[in-house]
Amino acid sequence: MKKLISFGLAILLTTFSFSQNATVKGVVKFVGEAPKPRLISMKADRQCDAIHGGKSVTAEDFVVNPNGTLKWVFVYVKEGVKGKYNPPSEPVVLDQQGCWYHPRVFGIMVGQKLEIRNSDPLLHNVHATPKKNKPFNIGQPVKGMKTYQTFSTPEVMVPFKCDVHPWMSAYAGVLDHPFFSVSNDKGEFEIKNLPPGTYTIEAWHEKLGTLTQTVTVKPGETKQIEFTFERKGKK
Repeated sequence: MKKLISFGLAILLTTFSFSQNATVKGVVKFVGEAPKPRLISMKADRQCDAIHGGKSVTAEDFVVNPNGTLKWVFVYVKEGVKGKYNPPSEPVVLDQQGCWYHPRVFGIMVGQKLEIRNSDPLLHNVHATPKKNKPFNIGQPVKGMKTYQTFSTPEVMVPFKCDVHPWMSAYAGVLDHPFFSVSNDKGEFEIKNLPPGTYTIEAWHEKLGTLTQTVTVKPGETKQIEFTFERKGKK
């Protein structure tokens, strides 16, 4: 009976503690002249070209959503996190499908498995070129292959490329905590379960650089913030 009571109290305390955490959510806006969508031809590889019916694919390095926001912006807590966080047991998946990386931008924790898949019936290679972590370059010649990698050190961002198909690229934000998000096709992001405190939040875009702001959250609070990237001229 005592064990049951202790177990119940532990659950209640955990639930209470969890409910006291905060959420930071918002959007990443864009102002200025957006570049014309860049089209990528895959005719250099007949199999890739055939997958897309001979049509060009729109690049994802600068995606302005219909509502004037930006997609594929990595938003994370840069400073202020205290304590140690264990990585999730489930892996983050980076898939190669249609001669394209899915997703373009993603977050992963130090020590968490990265599952690299090849969903195409052709050769791909995954070439990661970090500056702080150990680089790797692996080949996946067969559809359905899976390879697992991990990162040992926080690093924002780690570039990925395919040496076989030079138009393929992706980026990973490697952190020692779980407080990160990637803006979606509405420019929205959400960072959950933040302990109360003051944090520096950074937004990273592969073409427009970074923006930061300081945010203070109270227990159980949901705070709305915005980042606005600006592009001047036609650079």
